Amino acid sequence: MNGKSGFAPLEEKENIVILGLGLIGGSLALALQKTGRYRIIGLDRDAGVLEAARRAQAIDQAGTAEDLSSASLVLLAAPPKGVIAFLKENARRLSPGTVVSDVCGVKAAVVAACSPLCREAGAVFVGGHPMAGREISGFSAADGSLFCGASYLLTPEADTPLEAVERVRQLAEEIGCTRVTVTTPEHHDHQIAFTSQLPHVLAGAYVKSPRCPGHHGYSAGSYRDVSRVAPVDELLWSELFLFNRDALCGEIDQLIRHLRECRDAVAGGDEERLREVLRQGREIKQQVDQPVKQGGKSE
Repeated sequence: MNGKSGFAPLEEKENIVILGLGLIGGSLALALQKTGRYRIIGLDRDAGVLEAARRAQAIDQAGTAEDLSSASLVLLAAPPKGVIAFLKENARRLSPGTVVSDVCGVKAAVVAACSPLCREAGAVFVGGHPMAGREISGFSAADGSLFCGASYLLTPEADTPLEAVERVRQLAEEIGCTRVTVTTPEHHDHQIAFTSQLPHVLAGAYVKSPRCPGHHGYSAGSYRDVSRVAPVDELLWSELFLFNRDALCGEIDQLIRHLRECRDAVAGGDEERLREVLRQGREIKQQVDQPVKQGGKSE
C-alpha cells in the first residue's frame, strides 16, 4: 500500500506505525505482534515509553514521522487534539493508499478534521474506537489481550473506500474483537455520550459525597460498580467531554430530570410514585439487555 495509489494485498511483516504507546496504543502493539504478520514502528514523545515498549517486544523499532511513508496502516492512539495536530503537521508524509485510523473516544470532530488531511495526501482516514480500557493508563498497563471479546466501532464517511473499511475491520478481528459496528460519527458520539461519558460524570459526582471516605465496611458491589470509573485522567476526559459537549450536556440534563423524579417521590413520601420510578428503571434494564445475551458479531 506504499508508493502507488490503491490498496495492495496483505504481505508478511507489513509496516504498521502506531502513534502513542499508552494503554490503548501499547495494547494494540502487543496484540498485533501476536499475529506475527507485522513490523510495528512506535512513535511516542516519551523516550522512556519507547524503550519500555521495545524491551517488551511490543514494537520492532522506535520511529519518527519519517516512517509514515513506509507504512501501509497508521494507527493514531493519542487524544483528539494530539491526533489532529499530528496529522496537520505530518499528513504530507503519508504514501498514497495508506489507511489511517484513530482510537479516539469522540468521532465527529476528529473525522471532520482528519479525513480531509489524509485525502489531500492520497491516504484514507477511517474513524475507529475500540470499546476497551482500564482505570489505569500508560504503557505499563498495556495488555495484548485487552481487546479480546470487545466491540470495535468504525465511522467511515459515505465516500470512504470499502477496502479501507474492511482493512480496519480485519485489524479489529485480529486483535480479538468479536463485534464490529459500522456507524456514523454523529451517531457514535450520541451513543458514547450515554454509554461512556455520562458514567464518568456520574462516578465523579458520586464519590464527592462526604460519606465516601467512610465507605469501608459498608460497601459492596453497588459502591464498586458506580464508583469504578471515577479515577479518570482529567486531561484526557476533559478533552473528550468538550469535543462532545452538546450530546453530553443532553445526557446530563436527562439524568438530572430522572434523579429529580426519584428525589421528589422520596421527599414527598409518595410510595406509589416511587415504586413506579423504580419499576420503570427495572423494566428498561431488563428489556435492553435481552439482545446482548443473544450476541452478534457485527452490524
